[in-house]
Amino acid sequence: MTRTAAPAPPPSAVRAAVRITAAPDGRGGTALPVLAGSGPLAVRRTRGPGGPRTAQATLVGAMAGPLGGDRLRIEAEVRAGAALRVTSAAATVALPGRGGEAAHCAVVLRVEAGAVLEWLPEPVVAAAGSRLLADTRIDLAPGARLLLREEQVLGRYGEEPGRITSRLTVRHGGRTVLDQRTDLGPGAPGWDGPAVLAGHRACGHLLHAAPGDGPPVLPAPPDGADAALLPLPGCPAVLLTAAAPDALALRRLLPAPDPAGPP
Repeated sequence: MTRTAAPAPPPSAVRAAVRITAAPDGRGGTALPVLAGSGPLAVRRTRGPGGPRTAQATLVGAMAGPLGGDRLRIEAEVRAGAALRVTSAAATVALPGRGGEAAHCAVVLRVEAGAVLEWLPEPVVAAAGSRLLADTRIDLAPGARLLLREEQVLGRYGEEPGRITSRLTVRHGGRTVLDQRTDLGPGAPGWDGPAVLAGHRACGHLLHAAPGDGPPVLPAPPDGADAALLPLPGCPAVLLTAAAPDALALRRLLPAPDPAGPP
């Protein structure tokens, strides 16, 4: 599928970018030689539950949004021998713009052989009247480890849902192993029907990649849950996709195992 250029944003729109590079520090830990944010996006090195090898960076929003027309881009590169965990300080709430434009958010992740990346931000919430176009692209080298969780919530408590159109692309060793697109919320065909969300307002996925002869192990969804656990052909990875009534119930379906543990 060919990616087409997005239309130019309105003059009042915000452009912001975050760049994170993780590399071995030469002492058995991980350094962050590049840790930079702009506009309403900031990133800080923080303490996390990982061991001494793992560096943690937290994304911090300095203002509300994204609003319609805004364009955000987040890039993270983990070099061989490094381990990085990325979280966010709070949920991201997409809000409507004055002219009804969509907000754009691109996430680009690159993980080298022998590196570990945990990508565990808080959920994205589409407020009533908002529209968000989200694009996540992942490039994994053979021997890389990844744990990625993405959660989407349609509407804040007690309000109508916004719309999220998202795409997730995963390349392993230069070969595309996953390319999926979802379109949820008012205006998306059949989004609330039995074949898609079936009345739920939260959905997401957990992607776990680890070197080995087969896909890594994730806990099976409980009986009766609206969830599916699928291995990715051609890649030592497994994808858990789930839908739930709200963000709390969704998080319970998407547990985060230790990505550095045995596959």
